Amino acid sequence: MKLIYNVNDRPKFGQLIVFAIQQLLAIMAATLVVPVITGNGMQPAAALFGAGAGTLVYILFTKAKSPVFLGSSFAFLGSMAAAFAGGVSMQLGYLGLIIGAIFAGLVYVIIAAIVKVAGVNWINKLMPAVVIGPTVAIIGLSLAGNAIGDLTTGEVTTAVTNTTAQIVDGAAVLVENTSNVVVTSPYVALICGLVTLAVTMLCATFGKKMMRLIPFIMGILAGYAVGSIFTLIGNATGIDALKVINFGYITALVENGVTFGTFFTIPEFTFLTALGGFGELNSAYIASIAVAYTPVAFVVFAEHIADHKNISSIIEKDLLEEPGLSRTLLGDGVGSMVGAIFGGCPNTTYGESVGCVAITGNASVVTIIAAAVGAILISFITPFVAFVDSIPPCVMGGVCMALYGFIAVSGLKMIQKVDLEKNRNLFVVSVILIAGIGGLSLTFGKVTITSIACALILGILTNVMLSKADAE
Repeated sequence: MKLIYNVNDRPKFGQLIVFAIQQLLAIMAATLVVPVITGNGMQPAAALFGAGAGTLVYILFTKAKSPVFLGSSFAFLGSMAAAFAGGVSMQLGYLGLIIGAIFAGLVYVIIAAIVKVAGVNWINKLMPAVVIGPTVAIIGLSLAGNAIGDLTTGEVTTAVTNTTAQIVDGAAVLVENTSNVVVTSPYVALICGLVTLAVTMLCATFGKKMMRLIPFIMGILAGYAVGSIFTLIGNATGIDALKVINFGYITALVENGVTFGTFFTIPEFTFLTALGGFGELNSAYIASIAVAYTPVAFVVFAEHIADHKNISSIIEKDLLEEPGLSRTLLGDGVGSMVGAIFGGCPNTTYGESVGCVAITGNASVVTIIAAAVGAILISFITPFVAFVDSIPPCVMGGVCMALYGFIAVSGLKMIQKVDLEKNRNLFVVSVILIAGIGGLSLTFGKVTITSIACALILGILTNVMLSKADAE
């Protein structure tokens, strides 16, 4: 598609603020959920601050030539859990998060040094369009289940207690188990999600000027408005199935009166808690963290290549050549370290950010910088974080159907010029698609090779194995 704003373009200030908010909304849900899944008191606001700081580091290393936002990486969830394993204290666990991110970042630094000396031609030969195209498509397709699952899910839950009989010391004992169950009707949630998707598509396709550049904001606001109407009706009539949005995130701000904390609060940064863990640090723990983090960094490296190949195809400039893969790796690696120091989560390039660029045609790096600064500032603004927390999964699911779909299509566009009449190319694409969509993943202890990485590795091996076909 034709870019409305190219990499070096500077939108007007008012437009820039709106574009930055849109980028934030595109990446925020995933960025905030990683610390929530990890638990142990990790704070989403701190992770958001870390994502913004890490992105600014990335922009600095890439000389403001790559329009990519860094956010919390899901690939390191197992590694982050390992930091708290074995009954270690919270202080030591937080220190482990930072040490682990440093180990992972050093892997990127070492690879960057190798690339600086050896160049990138070997990567282009190892991962040509026939390999990288379907891999990028898999990045989008592998997220399809998440988008569809969210599309029929609301935010309002209720506690349900189930009583089960268990045998304890030879006697039957009744045990109560309480769990939170979503009360929203999947059909009501689906309506909100589809309204979000429809408004997003209509604005992106038929919108004029500004409207066309902010389809996600318009879609989210439309879906949120419909969800609010359903929820208000549900509250008035007592029908739980109509309740979509949990306004408790917002009302909690004023439960104890209006104070300074109602509007602003300082995130609990990881490094502050980690300072108390140095007294417990030992070589065995450091070794366990190194084993948990280092191999995953190599897996994320493959996704780094795929994301940068994807954004390169969108902006029609090879980022592996300029600013260069060594710089993008350094930016990603050091940015990941910085992100973990503040928020505990190692960062990675976000496909959601790439999809936002593809759909809106706004590749302005200034927009990414503004989004990064916005992430840092917003992490202190309590009402905005509360509003984002209250956006129901079904609304984000509607947006993500478009985002993830564009990522997949971007990958398929890369193989448009690949001759699929040749068996060699056909087998390479087939292996990657089936391994990725099928969810092939391998786990070795605390290390999991994701389906995307497995698909890419199999694709590379297939391509190398059949490379002699070109000579025949």
